[in-house]
Amino acid sequence: MVSNPVHGLPFLPGTSFKDLTKTAFHRSQTLGYRNGYAVVRRPTVGIGGNRLQVNQLSQADLDELANSIPILTYGQPRQAPPAAFIPAHVAFDKKVLKFDAYFQEDVPMSTEEHYRIRQVHIYYYLEDDSMSVIEPVVENSGIPQGKLIKRQRLSKNDRGDHYHWKDLNRGINITIYGKTFRIVDCDKFTQVLRFYAIWDDTDSMFGECRTYIIHYYLMDDTVEIREVHERNDGRDPFPLLMNRQRMPKVLVENAKNFPRCVLEISDKEVLEWYTAKDFIVGKPLTILGRTFFIYDCDPFTRQYYQEKFGVSDLPRIDMSKKEPPPMKQELPPYNGFGLIEDSAQNCFALIPKAPQKDVIKMLMNENKVLRYLATLESPIPEDKDRQFVLSYFLATDMISIFEPPVRNSGIIGGKYLGKTKVIKPDSSVENPVYYGPSDFFIGAVIDVFGHRFVILDTDDYVLKYMESNAAQYSPEALLSIQNRIQKQEAPAPELDGQRVEEEPGVQDMEALIDTIQKQLKDRPCSDNIREAFQIYDKEASGYVDRETFFKICGSFQLPVDDSLIKELIRMCSHGEDKIDYYNFVRAFSS
Repeated sequence: MVSNPVHGLPFLPGTSFKDLTKTAFHRSQTLGYRNGYAVVRRPTVGIGGNRLQVNQLSQADLDELANSIPILTYGQPRQAPPAAFIPAHVAFDKKVLKFDAYFQEDVPMSTEEHYRIRQVHIYYYLEDDSMSVIEPVVENSGIPQGKLIKRQRLSKNDRGDHYHWKDLNRGINITIYGKTFRIVDCDKFTQVLRFYAIWDDTDSMFGECRTYIIHYYLMDDTVEIREVHERNDGRDPFPLLMNRQRMPKVLVENAKNFPRCVLEISDKEVLEWYTAKDFIVGKPLTILGRTFFIYDCDPFTRQYYQEKFGVSDLPRIDMSKKEPPPMKQELPPYNGFGLIEDSAQNCFALIPKAPQKDVIKMLMNENKVLRYLATLESPIPEDKDRQFVLSYFLATDMISIFEPPVRNSGIIGGKYLGKTKVIKPDSSVENPVYYGPSDFFIGAVIDVFGHRFVILDTDDYVLKYMESNAAQYSPEALLSIQNRIQKQEAPAPELDGQRVEEEPGVQDMEALIDTIQKQLKDRPCSDNIREAFQIYDKEASGYVDRETFFKICGSFQLPVDDSLIKELIRMCSHGEDKIDYYNFVRAFSS
């Protein structure tokens, strides 16, 4: 091997010198053995014994690097979710490509010209890849012009392939049905002019205000009207009010009675057609006998009018109707039947529902009744000796009145008033105020539908309730109860050294109750006995029938066979089948 150890000398014949110290010019051995196995050995010197300065990699290292790809470590990469599919008829709806072209037509029967050039417009519809060829109409040309090829997909070769938008460009020739068209120009991408309008028909019977979208196609000056449907508007969801067509603006004098419903109108019957300049935001427009008011348009239409006609001010007109203030619902006058709340539900819904109840209050005050002894304030002499039991139900705030039957009184006792809420006389029907527990105390006058009741006395449960809920009552009510307790504890008054005795019946019953209380040592709780009687006394009258009375006494194992108890039952009896359990239970209280 010849090398040039002297730096700076060119490597040319005569300037190179042999290295006489080098005698071995073979390739280094790359195969070796280790533990009896053949292994690949990386060479450290090259041909001629020159030291290799590059840190070469072994084949195993190269294979390992080749296999160390990210897919083995991290797995297959996640593919991006596919884009939402939008069909072509939606994505490219109303999008048309327009090309300007011409074709050469031979004129064989003329001595003045051998051919003529005819200009056409080629429209390519992106939504279905169809095409149409239209020649602009020139007046007095003597040539049938207009639509030369109707809209369809056109074949470009004998194999049946169709023209695509990629096949169309300026400066090329395309052949359609034997005619060769030369494309010379194309316009900017066209879109449809879109206007938003309303048709106000509220002046007619059952008329209303409807919204529409008017499309004006710049490619052929046609108009289309679509109705805007809303959810649950009760109308058939047909898409078009008027199909796409050219709309006449001014007809000739003798064409006003032209039967347009069966014949197609032509230029002979029309003096002027609707054009884009006739559609202005803020102005009415009459089409087929309907007057549409245009109140808005889309951004493209605004830009088109600014560039084409120099109209830059097309503000949107607010057509939203202001809702009238809500009318205050007036309830009819109360007729006196049932509760006011129940009657008012018939005015709120077609199928009335029961008024909402305070369930928590009903559960906490179940079977809790306040009873009062009252008399009727009346100018009639027969009503002065009548006594009534007023029961107030804490769970429902209802009142019931019961008149204990009295023998030979000439008045049939029993239920005087069923359970109902009673309105205070000083409240109105619109805002009724009902009697509450704080209105009942000794000496109070309760007006029940025109009848005045004066409260004379209460039972022991009322005293306990007033004591535990003193904040609800007025000082007058608390004072009346205090006076009542003081009278019970005070001794009987004396007159001239002689004690004034109470009525015989009342004195005997009080003495009998006091004797029973002293003799009975292991007596049950009077509250439990009272609650058991109240369950069967649905009207809260203070009376139950004899069968129910002895049934409850047997459940509590009361000594009804005792002579004193028998006498108390006789004194509490009213009539043949009723027993006053109120005074009977007092004998078992502590």
